[in-house]
Order: sequence, then C-alpha cells, then structure tokens
Amino acid sequence: MGRAIIFVLLAVLIFATLIHLSLFAGMKPELLAVFARALALSTMLAAVPVTLLWFLDRRERESPWLFAAAFLWGGCISTALALPLNNAVFKLVDDWLTHYPTLAVLLGPDAPLMIVAPLSAPIVEEIAKALGVILLFWLLRPEFDNMRDGLVYGALIGVGFTWFETALYVTKLYAKFGEPAFGLQLGMRYALFGLGGHAMFTAIFGASLGLALQTRRTWLKIAAPVVGLLLSILAHMINNALPLYAALTRVSAGKPLPDASKLPDIGFLQAFMVGSAMQLTLFVPFLVLMALAVWRSGVWERQVIREELAGEVGDSVTEDEYRAIVGDSMLRTRLVDRLHRDASAALVNAQHELAFRKRRVRDEGGDPEQDSLVAGWREDIRRLRAA
Repeated sequence: MGRAIIFVLLAVLIFATLIHLSLFAGMKPELLAVFARALALSTMLAAVPVTLLWFLDRRERESPWLFAAAFLWGGCISTALALPLNNAVFKLVDDWLTHYPTLAVLLGPDAPLMIVAPLSAPIVEEIAKALGVILLFWLLRPEFDNMRDGLVYGALIGVGFTWFETALYVTKLYAKFGEPAFGLQLGMRYALFGLGGHAMFTAIFGASLGLALQTRRTWLKIAAPVVGLLLSILAHMINNALPLYAALTRVSAGKPLPDASKLPDIGFLQAFMVGSAMQLTLFVPFLVLMALAVWRSGVWERQVIREELAGEVGDSVTEDEYRAIVGDSMLRTRLVDRLHRDASAALVNAQHELAFRKRRVRDEGGDPEQDSLVAGWREDIRRLRAA
C-alpha cells in the first residue's frame, strides 16, 4: 500500500512538473520576466494570509513543512491538474460558439471565457484543491483532528492556488495588452487580505471534512464533506459568473460592453478596496459560515483540552498549568514560561496534542491508556519539562 501511494504521488508530481514546464516553455523571455516579478509580488502578499492561518493553528501547531506542503499543493499541483482540463473545456466552448455567432457578438471577444469560467473552473479547480485536503487527511490522520485543522489546510491550499494563478493572469494580460496589470490582479485576488476567493472556497470544504472527523453523528460524517464540496463549488461559480452577469445586464439594458481592447486603469489599493467590498457583499453567507467555523472550532478545542487534561494534573500538567488552561480565551494561548517562549510553546503544543489524541482514541472506541501515541506525547512532555 505504501509503495502504491508513493508511486501515485510521484506520478502526480511528474505530471504537474511537465504541465508547468510546457507552460513556461511557451513563454517568451519578456513574459517569463513578468511572471517572475508577479510571482515575487504574489509571494509577498501571500505571507499575510499564511501568517493569519499560522495564528489560527496556534493551539496545535503543525510543522512549517506541513504548511509549505499544503501551500505548494495548491500552487503547483492543483494548478497543474486544473490547467489542461480548463483549456480543453475552453476549446469546446469556443468551437460551440462558432455555431451561435449571435451569442458571441452579444458577449464580445471574451465570450468563451465568460461561459467557461462559471461552468468548468469551479468544478475542476475545487476538486483539484479538495484532493490536497483529502490527501493530508489520509496520510496525516494523527495531525488532522477537527474543523479548525481542515479549515486551515483548505485555506492554505487555496492561498497557494491564488499565489500561482495571480502571477499567471498578470502574464496573460501582459501578453494580450502589453501591460502587466500588477495592481488590478494583485489587488483583486488578494482582497480581504488573501482570505477570500480560493482560500475561502477550499476552506469551506476543509472545514466540512474536519467536522466529519470530530462529530459522532454517522449521518453528518457522510453528509458534511459532500455538502462542503458543493458549497465550495457554488461559491466559486457565483464569483466566476459576475463578468457574464454584468455583460448580460448591459446587453439587456441596451448599453455597449466595456472596451475589451484595453485594461482598466486601476491601482493596487483601489482594486483591493473594490475587491474586498465586493466579496464582503457577495459572499455574506459563506463568510458567516467560515466565521462560525472558526468560532465553534475554537470552542471545541478549548473544551477538549480542558476535559482531557483534567486527568493529567500532577503528571503531564501541573496545577498552575491547568488553571491557565481553564482560563484560556479565544484570542490568546497560554504560556508556561514567558522567559523561555520557544520551550514553553513546545510544551503547550505537546500537551494539546496529548489532549486531542486522547479524544480521538475515545471517539474511536479505544482506551487512551493503551495507545502508543498517548504514551509518546506524555514522554515528550516529560522530556520538554526536564529540558
């Protein structure tokens, strides 16, 4: 089984590498230069949502390598899986429009993209990103505990997708118009500090997968991931349908379409503000859902930590530490020793890992006292305290 997994992952990696190499091979040197600059700017902006997600994950801090793996799945693997499928559908729609020239004239030169964007991209891209969340869930099951973990991993994959896609669209616009449109693309795609768009779409699915893991209701374990994936696709469809909706509205009102021969003159700040306002208006139900997921997952985490570590007082947890656990709040995390923050954070993280592992074993009908990982975390706590 292990060899089969490695073989499949290697095949996916090779496929993604070939797709990206073919993409870059088709770019002229000046386009590669624009892409590199856009990717550097996108990297700087992506640091903001990644930092916010790092803060959300503070009670059970994962390895930076795991954060990087989730981010790069979105940026390198998901984009490579989605690109050929989106291009294939684009060609089919383009050929289909030749039989309906009136529709092509009404929607203008961007008609194929307007039609493909809300149909193909949401399904193809959300499934490609969801595969990354499922892979993390499958391969790193001991690290995947609840709704918060799923939300963070999903959002990271989405941010990675935005990171690469933004640079790619800047390059495409430069090839079409002779202008890179850094401000327009970076501002719109990193609206809401990078936590809208792809980050929100995939976070919806990730949170639903985490909910399925932490719940004890069988029907919810089955329904949550399915509903979560459908909601992520729906949100993506709504987002991508805006240009088509705007074009149809103008046509029905007898107004001409905007001039598609030149780019809008919009800077980064204006694009960021417009994009953020648009997403806050358009995605109210989805943003409220994500806010509830963050809040409820925090409540669940603190409850599990309090309940499971109550029996560890005098061993893995001191009485003073447990009083701090009871007093822990939503926006901060306790420290054991303020003078040695790194060691304190490692100890707190190990205690939380112990709590979540005990709850996982109980939920699966086992005995935590017989679990090797529970014993391992207790030993780590003793080692950290001694050090």
